[in-house]
Amino acid sequence: MLQRRPVQSRTIRPAPADGALNNPLKGWAAYSEEWNRYALPARMAYFYVSWRELEPERDRYRFAEWEASRWENASARGKHIVFRLYLDYPNLPTGVPQWVVDSGVAMRPYDIADIGRGLAPDYDDPRLLNPLLEFIAAFGERYNRNPRVAFVALGTLGFWGEWHTWPRTELFASEATQRAVVQAYRRAFPNKILLARYPYPATSEPWLGYHDDMFPEDTDYYEGQGYEWYFLPQLRKAGRENNWKVAAIGAETVPNQGKKYLSTEWAKTRTMLERVHLTWVGPYCPILETNLSETELQNARWMVRRMGYQYRLTQVTWRLGGRTLSVEIQGTNEGVAPFYYPWAVEVALLRPDDSVAQTHRVDVDITRWLPGEFRFSTQMPVQVGSGRYRLALGIRDPWRNTPDIQFANALPYVQGWNVADNIVL
Repeated sequence: MLQRRPVQSRTIRPAPADGALNNPLKGWAAYSEEWNRYALPARMAYFYVSWRELEPERDRYRFAEWEASRWENASARGKHIVFRLYLDYPNLPTGVPQWVVDSGVAMRPYDIADIGRGLAPDYDDPRLLNPLLEFIAAFGERYNRNPRVAFVALGTLGFWGEWHTWPRTELFASEATQRAVVQAYRRAFPNKILLARYPYPATSEPWLGYHDDMFPEDTDYYEGQGYEWYFLPQLRKAGRENNWKVAAIGAETVPNQGKKYLSTEWAKTRTMLERVHLTWVGPYCPILETNLSETELQNARWMVRRMGYQYRLTQVTWRLGGRTLSVEIQGTNEGVAPFYYPWAVEVALLRPDDSVAQTHRVDVDITRWLPGEFRFSTQMPVQVGSGRYRLALGIRDPWRNTPDIQFANALPYVQGWNVADNIVL
């Protein structure tokens, strides 16, 4: 007569630890040219790219060439990608393809103090707008389902793709053109988080993220100072201050002011990061500075851990009865935002040599883990033989097809797996 093993159960309360500095899809999305060096790890690479570069001739796209030359340079290799398309970047050659210029589209010159010189295209001209919308569709066909692409800035319109031509407001696109561009991006990138610069009527959508290009200086009122055109006041006025719950908020530190905002203006930086529910900073980041003090580095580390999500397990309970392993997890998101993509949560049994014996996908949606407590449970049919195993948890990155999020606990972290306990089957 076979004897059944007695039911085993155990509850673990893992000790907390500092969060990782290199978890994916949060933190720094830095300029990623060959010469860039970083004071702390950057897991995302940020690129501006012109329409002219990607479609030099009509319907002939240079996506593969762009990826080979930029995505694989020394600073970007192995990182998730954030990009922004532009047509007009002051002091650089126009980003409008020559074949569009040759069609007769007006290219209006400007020379503006503190902005620079350039040629602003007539965004409303159908000879520009129609092929632009076709290009956005091709852009999405290439990158919407590319798991390496993290976030997509709407870009495209205005100086630097920042959706303004201030103070030459007459050079900007009409609201009808703005709406056409937003709708084109929405159709082209239904599976990506899109970020707009401002919550204009055309960009005030419940599914959009936003990007603050002057963080933290122009983020919000601080100590009684501020203006209605600051970033958060505009979001509040448009009713979009809670969009962070479904779409990321990104920001760029005021260029070349990283040290100031990690030192003398550090209190403002902390306040604004939390108030805006910031997930990432780029393309200019404080970590691009080469002479950060230890205090400034420590503050930058705090920013990484507070930005976006940071998961800490508070309790792990497992129960083994027969050939079924039940697992219940309690934890807290210590960050200021959720994770924005439905990456798979998995339970694994690891062998003593750290190889994976079995994995089990959990039916849970991590995009719903807002700041605060979360919990889930699952039942895993055991499909391995008797022996010693380690119970582990992981969140799988679909780009690399490996688990890749470390919890803020004093637990062994093995090839992307957070090891919670030992089990004897």
